[in-house]
Amino acid sequence: MTHSHTLRVGKHHLSPFWRHVMQMLAVMMAGMFVGAAVLVTLVDAKTWDEVTTQYGTQALVVMAVGMTVPMTAWMLYRGMSRRAIREMSATMPILAFMLLALGWVGVVPLSDVSLLMHGLMMPAMLVPMLLRPGLYSAPIHHAHA
Repeated sequence: MTHSHTLRVGKHHLSPFWRHVMQMLAVMMAGMFVGAAVLVTLVDAKTWDEVTTQYGTQALVVMAVGMTVPMTAWMLYRGMSRRAIREMSATMPILAFMLLALGWVGVVPLSDVSLLMHGLMMPAMLVPMLLRPGLYSAPIHHAHA
């Protein structure tokens, strides 16, 4: 029995590289929503805007952790190398720290750093992927298959 490693989207096939990107985006979004829900509940806020206005630093830390943990778990499941996992997992905290530093010195309002994180997370994650495309273009080999 042969297995196809190319995801079919309509009449088109999604390459392993872009499938990896989409999988990472999916698990990161799930983690982000869970983290946001927990933080909104913990601070007894009514909206995410209320959280980012009153707790900008904490919101960004929760977003970075909420995206990094499931992404790391998925990469482990996919059987990615430890080096690739470390490189990719470092992108969120590095980006978060850079944005927080801009917020702390007043270049960007702390209430806006979470929104900036959302807009910059995928371009930041594409950097290590584009530096070593062969690693991310290989067929999936699940660690637990």
